Amino acid sequence: MGKNLYVGNLPFSTEEDDLKGLFAEIGTVDSVKIVRERFSGKSRGFGFVEMATDELAEEAIKKLNGYSFDGRSLRVDKAKDKK
Repeated sequence: MGKNLYVGNLPFSTEEDDLKGLFAEIGTVDSVKIVRERFSGKSRGFGFVEMATDELAEEAIKKLNGYSFDGRSLRVDKAKDKK
């Protein structure tokens, strides 16, 4: 299990600090990245969160997958490796 998590179905108004605050309730967050459109800078509705340990990442999946965040049900899962 990796420490890097995929977070989908984000509200388009979500900023990195909002997402970091949510995951920080679980434990230490190493990094947060919301994926944005290249030219407009608008959120694409998903991002990645890296937790400090594998155990924290597992706990975040259990607690936050399906969690209602600003009216949207989050999808939280381990991130797939880049190819």
